[in-house]
Amino acid sequence: MPGRMSDSGASIVPFSPEVREPLVYPLHHGLNHKISRLSISWSRGNCLRVSVFCQSAQGEDHDSSAEETGGRVVEVKLDAVDGEIDESQRRRIAYGSVAPFSILQSRKNSIWTLSKMSTSSSPYHADRLDYILEYSKDISSLLDNPKLRPSSLIDDPKSIIEELEEATCLKAAWKLMEIFYADKQSQAWLPGRLVDWLADYDILLSSTQTTVHSKLVDFQKNLVSLQVLEDDPKYWEGMSSALAVGWLEIVVKLLRLHGSYQLDQLGNREIENGLVEAVAVLISNMPRMRPELGDGKLGKCFETKPDFVKAWEKWRSQITKLDCSAFWVQCDHHKTKEGLRNMLQIMMGNASSLSNATFHWMELFISHFLYVRPFSVGLESMYRLAQNCIQSKPMSIPHKLMGLLIGLLGENTEVILAECSRAFGPWMVAHAVELLTAGSNEAEIVLHEEHYNLGGISMEELHRLVYAQVLSSHPLTWQIAPIYLMACTKQGISLLEILLYKQPVTHNQLLLKNIEICRLYELEGVSSNIMKIAGVYHWKHGRKGSGVFWLQQAQDEVRLNRIAQQLFDVVGKSISDESFMQWEGLIELLGSESKTAGGLEFLHKDYKKFIQQFRDGKSTDAARHATESLIQLMKNPSTPQRFWLTLLYDSLKLLNWRERPLLNVSQTNFLLNKLQELSTAKLRPEFVDAELPANALNSVRLALATNLGRAILEE
Repeated sequence: MPGRMSDSGASIVPFSPEVREPLVYPLHHGLNHKISRLSISWSRGNCLRVSVFCQSAQGEDHDSSAEETGGRVVEVKLDAVDGEIDESQRRRIAYGSVAPFSILQSRKNSIWTLSKMSTSSSPYHADRLDYILEYSKDISSLLDNPKLRPSSLIDDPKSIIEELEEATCLKAAWKLMEIFYADKQSQAWLPGRLVDWLADYDILLSSTQTTVHSKLVDFQKNLVSLQVLEDDPKYWEGMSSALAVGWLEIVVKLLRLHGSYQLDQLGNREIENGLVEAVAVLISNMPRMRPELGDGKLGKCFETKPDFVKAWEKWRSQITKLDCSAFWVQCDHHKTKEGLRNMLQIMMGNASSLSNATFHWMELFISHFLYVRPFSVGLESMYRLAQNCIQSKPMSIPHKLMGLLIGLLGENTEVILAECSRAFGPWMVAHAVELLTAGSNEAEIVLHEEHYNLGGISMEELHRLVYAQVLSSHPLTWQIAPIYLMACTKQGISLLEILLYKQPVTHNQLLLKNIEICRLYELEGVSSNIMKIAGVYHWKHGRKGSGVFWLQQAQDEVRLNRIAQQLFDVVGKSISDESFMQWEGLIELLGSESKTAGGLEFLHKDYKKFIQQFRDGKSTDAARHATESLIQLMKNPSTPQRFWLTLLYDSLKLLNWRERPLLNVSQTNFLLNKLQELSTAKLRPEFVDAELPANALNSVRLALATNLGRAILEE
């Protein structure tokens, strides 16, 4: 991950130099002694391994435990980028986003291939936008965190705000990216989308400052205890604030809780109730520039601007007519009259009323789009309005969502990337760049431009590599890192090889997963090297069978031949030795592939058969069968020359059989010729002599000579 440069003007992604308040993490070591020193190192994931060493004071009780006296090692888990999402949920998001990302990459590659074959790219561009929107919807649904609804089947009439989903900043940020870049069809009614966004996520801004949502929540807590709502100033303040940000259904619901709607009050408060109902009807019929509204939302939708302008002018004229009505004079309830007329001023776009009803610049920004500048289009005008609202109502504590929104309104790709990286982490940047490149030509140029100081890679590839590095650092997510590395055309494949080589080979399941990843991405050479590493590791740690198996899978002929030579050294000492029984299973495993085992099939089949017959050779017939096996072994070209003298020396019992000679003249001459070849071979420097007694050759030659004489006499 690139470090922060000293000069922010020369950096690719601008950063804010403000000093942040340091975080304090408690260290629960449980030691009673004085701490002398600490040692800190990285552990797995986002954990620090802290070694605490303590020093015993003089005169202290020597019966204290050695653990307390020496120290302890504890792990400190650092907070995630966003504390509202725990580690398990973050891993769920990481795994869930793999499928949408992979599908999108596959579709982009297909579109790129088809566009090269076609002269017109417009239909493929439209398909790409559809794929980006589908990708954004899949990621958005992955970030959903629904709440369990109450078991009661009866809705509370005094329930103002019902939260069906637990809002998170990550989901809110992704929705903003989707509104500005992915959903191109909704660009004509972008202000309406922002109204919906604030309605869903104003609760997140309540954590740092007062908002319309927090005011309504506070009022809802006291709503049950209020006898006469219209006499409470917070009742009118809450409705005015909700109306200012376009939460029409909440305003109408609160208006219908007005005391004049009670049956015993209708006769005495008819004029007052008529004014309340008139305002409620006007609010319910407010024109909205959008194709449709969600369930329970109020207002009238218009898709075309001429129809919307006509309906807006008519609606405004109705508000003006009601504001000038004589019925206000006949209304006896002062607070009702003042509250309703203030709401009319909000709907007519009175700047002072809008400012008093909102609490921060985003709410003021939305209220201006609803009532002051309903026909505004274009991000440039929206950005200028946002700057004016920031100056009028700045936030007491800056919020990370607002920094991202300013970057989106200003169409500043560098600011958007910096805010996403700083506030929401590598996952957000790695997946949001897909929306940026699809929704903005400027962003596509910035993200795809290759940078020499980054090793010739683009910003898009850099952020994918950073996210893959984060995934690789955790044992539960490393296996999905290759998907993002393979999407990096410059350095992805080399870093993937490094990642695969660094995985431990101690556990077979992990090793098999590693090999499967190599197979998926056609990394045969890496797979072979990993199996060689596993084979050597198991062999050195005493798991000989596993070692041979993985070396055979890797087709490592060099090491298999070395192992075969070692087995020849061990087994070839003497038949009476128990070494063959100890290594029989390994010999059988190696002997199953004679080509890669350096002729070890000799030990696996022929030598094993000869040993069995030799041990059973108590009768003459059994000894004759053992002798025939000896002749076959000596004639077999796979029998190593270094084994000849060992076989003959261990077969002295057969050569000196007391009852009768077991070898005829031709067989005896054949073995004598083998001895002569062996004597000649000893003169060569590469010959490896068997570990036998010094007189072994003479003993075998004498036994063969004696057998030859007996065979001649018998014939």
